[in-house]
Amino acid sequence: MRRILDLHLHSRYSRACSPRLTLVNIAQTAQTKGVDIIATGDFTHPAWFEAISKELEEIGNTGLYHLKDGSSKTLFLLSTEVSLVYKDGGKVRRLHLVVHAPNLEAVKELKEKLGASYNIRSDGRPILGISAPDFVKLCLHIHPQFLVYPAHIWTPWYAVFGSKSGFDSLEECFHEQTEFIYAYETGLSSDPEMNWRLSALDKLTCLSNSDAHSLENIGREANVMELTSASYENIYQIIKGNKRLVAGDVEGMIETIEFYPEEGMYHLDGHRDCHFSCNPEESRRLHNLCPHCGRPLIIGVSSRVAELADRPLGFKPDKAVPFRRLVELDKIIAESLQVKNRKSIKVNIVYQELIKKFYSELSILMDLDLTILKSDYPVVAAGIERVRQGQLTIIPGFDGQYGLIQVFPDNFFKLKTLF
Repeated sequence: MRRILDLHLHSRYSRACSPRLTLVNIAQTAQTKGVDIIATGDFTHPAWFEAISKELEEIGNTGLYHLKDGSSKTLFLLSTEVSLVYKDGGKVRRLHLVVHAPNLEAVKELKEKLGASYNIRSDGRPILGISAPDFVKLCLHIHPQFLVYPAHIWTPWYAVFGSKSGFDSLEECFHEQTEFIYAYETGLSSDPEMNWRLSALDKLTCLSNSDAHSLENIGREANVMELTSASYENIYQIIKGNKRLVAGDVEGMIETIEFYPEEGMYHLDGHRDCHFSCNPEESRRLHNLCPHCGRPLIIGVSSRVAELADRPLGFKPDKAVPFRRLVELDKIIAESLQVKNRKSIKVNIVYQELIKKFYSELSILMDLDLTILKSDYPVVAAGIERVRQGQLTIIPGFDGQYGLIQVFPDNFFKLKTLF
């Protein structure tokens, strides 16, 4: 059965995250979005761990959980993100890792060991003064089926390949524990096509997750897997084995669902205070300095990929897992209504009508025959079609500022009025 998984998000206990990120709300939103298996997020936080323990129950011995009250079909996978800050190679390293656990007992033991040495109460994403290899070793000592992999691997800060405090290779970061790193997360500012340029990543499973800090961002990136049955074991084996679904297989990665990477906050180089951004070639010409103020540019994902790549732009490995780029449904609706705020009442009314008729957001964006939609929602249908065909106007993000996606051309509504 095809399952959509979003394996990285946060709870209301993480800094700069919505207070509405409760387990009930996450489950209900995931179901609306079309996400079948969702990360719990933040499992090391004591209050969130207590909520997980009280509100969720394991389904058999699958290692997956659901709400005890049965109010949602959504399945939860035990997950968190940790922030490591430590010295290695004479530099201060800042690194975010995604962690998945096979059961609550393993989570409890990890939480207790970390809590004995670090403050795990102040933030759902705990800041730990432990090196990446030592953290991996700790997790695997507790349970051999912990999954640990680098989050948003190219962002300037807190990423394994980040321009500010990252490394130039996985081995440089994880040392003798590199063999136990089975995956990487693309992050919003890169997509699989960009990562294919680095041959060292071929042996790892490419995962894309929302890293949602609010409910509406759940499922903006996700993974599509074929599973004979939903279990942590099956998901673990697909990720560990870098299994792509091919003819004759019963399980494996089908595809990933991607943000347009230009919309990510760190796609290009730039200096936000001066409203300046540029591509990697221009940055090199400028010696990585802002032409307006002379300060260093924040080197973005595109530049860092180009710096470490050992393959040309456009290279595709033989066993690459397919992907597709999407724009969230409420953004398309907002543009179709010529409304600036995706959270407006007008947008929500249309959104809920569509979900009621067609089950979920991702089923609408990915699978729906748009001829069905055109009679009642012709402009929304046109917007979805434009996204599927990649007919968009994009202003790339830089230096912590999201890029802008424009689904309809400037003259679309003027022409529509004329005819």
